[in-house]
Amino acid sequence: METYRRLFRYVQPYRTRMVWSVLCGILLSGTTALVALLVKPLLDQIFVARDTARLLWFPGLIVLLYLVRGLLSFGHAYPMRTIGQSIIRDLRDQVFRHVQALPLGYLQQHHTGTWMSRIINDIALIERAVTTAVNDIIRQGLTLIGLVGVAFYRDWRLATYAVLVLPLASVLLVYVGRRLRVYNRRAQEQLERLSALLAEVFSSLPVVKSFGREAYEHARFQRRNAAYYDVIMQAARADELSAPVMECLGAVGVATVVWYGGHQVIAGHTTPGTFFSFLTAILMLYEPIRKFSRLNNVIQGSLAAAERTFSVLDRPSEWTDETAKPALPPIQHTLTFQQVSLRYQADGPLVLHDIDLTVPAGEVVALVGASGAGKTSLVHLIPRLYAPSGGVIRLDGVDIQQVTLASLRAQIAVVSQDVVLFDETLWQNIRYGHLQASDAQVQAAAQAAYAHEFIMQLPQGYDTVIGERGVRLSGGEKQRIAIARAFLRNAPILILDEATSALDSAAEHVVQYALANLMKDRTTLVIAHRLSTVRHASTIVVLHAGTIVERGTHDELLAHAGYYRQLYALQFKSQE
Repeated sequence: METYRRLFRYVQPYRTRMVWSVLCGILLSGTTALVALLVKPLLDQIFVARDTARLLWFPGLIVLLYLVRGLLSFGHAYPMRTIGQSIIRDLRDQVFRHVQALPLGYLQQHHTGTWMSRIINDIALIERAVTTAVNDIIRQGLTLIGLVGVAFYRDWRLATYAVLVLPLASVLLVYVGRRLRVYNRRAQEQLERLSALLAEVFSSLPVVKSFGREAYEHARFQRRNAAYYDVIMQAARADELSAPVMECLGAVGVATVVWYGGHQVIAGHTTPGTFFSFLTAILMLYEPIRKFSRLNNVIQGSLAAAERTFSVLDRPSEWTDETAKPALPPIQHTLTFQQVSLRYQADGPLVLHDIDLTVPAGEVVALVGASGAGKTSLVHLIPRLYAPSGGVIRLDGVDIQQVTLASLRAQIAVVSQDVVLFDETLWQNIRYGHLQASDAQVQAAAQAAYAHEFIMQLPQGYDTVIGERGVRLSGGEKQRIAIARAFLRNAPILILDEATSALDSAAEHVVQYALANLMKDRTTLVIAHRLSTVRHASTIVVLHAGTIVERGTHDELLAHAGYYRQLYALQFKSQE
């Protein structure tokens, strides 16, 4: 019931249209019952009494009745469809906004395809319930009530026999509904896995093709597709069996009516018109019952999807309690780490521990160490992509956990090795750093990043759409666009996460000039695999196994003959 209540809350903004739709539905159901009522006068007063005068206007009444029914049907169905689509739009917006606000650690526990499936497939199933099922529940439910009323009005004893099958039908609906909800939940889980595989393969096609693994990936797809097919067919069997069983139950009721009612007419206890009016109501009555069987199946699938959707919405976001926190003023003095530790999972190993570090404003600090030493984990703590498991991080003495995320992240710009660009124009990709920037500001940022020249050589200049993840640009060009974006953000803290490690020497040369411009007068943390960046850093911090083992300048650390000197011999010396 809680799921029903939560779904109903989304109807509240559209209650005026809902009232109009229900009103039209009531009138429409009334005309359906009126059709059954008209059978008696048609038979008794026209055909049995042979009244040709009434026969002349009766066809016109029928045409008028169905014209009214058509208008009422549109007045009922169209507003209900608009309500349903509006609710789905609102729900999809809410889920997308909430998923973006979830902590990064939780998001990374699930595949990208999982979130795509939740936002597209699950809500599409809810759409079926809201737009189709709710519409038919109101219409068929009111029709059912009207026809039952006609049946009891014509002959209450006969009507009692006819509706005796309804309790049995209700038990069947409940049983099938429960099974279908289980099957539909399994189907949604299998579809989620299938979506995850598709997202993974399509985002990795260069690797798939390079290794010639098309057949291997096809086999993986076949297995997951077959698993989805199997559970869908389980649901289909339950779905398709329910309607014939309901029709058989209905046939028992109709057969009872024909047998008993026929004897009543033959014995002269009732008129043919009364009996056939009653029989028409009963025959029309079983149609909404049969549709209810189908509707129940649709609703059960939608409820399973709604439960999964609400489980996502119930996850606390990283913006919880943000309104009670103050904004962080611009950094003036230092960034400090005090006894900071980090676990990605509550029961997982420590990836960082005993981190004590002070970064004065305006200085460049290089983080070096072997892969897995904790360099990226350390810088991810600054914009609160993860929360420290222990210790505290402060900006000018203020705990960053106690200020608003928006004000904290507004002071941070990031340029990483894996540049993320969007399938938009270069205007939009650079302006991502500052959405309100003017064209002149965008071009100034591109010039500072040494990107303006190559942009102007493109056929459409800044209006060039660069494809998914910037596929139409080279590695160095993508990196310079990312730097231009960071320029436009103009944040006092800059994080460079191996920003040049994937570039060749020629591309790196240009990018290093751009980075030098970007680093001026900013507090910069650099994860470096290049000697040029390390050598000119104010301080080099050496990490090993998740903790700081050395710190100092390049010359000081070489003279110390410690772990940094080993890294230098293995990693940096050849670059000289």
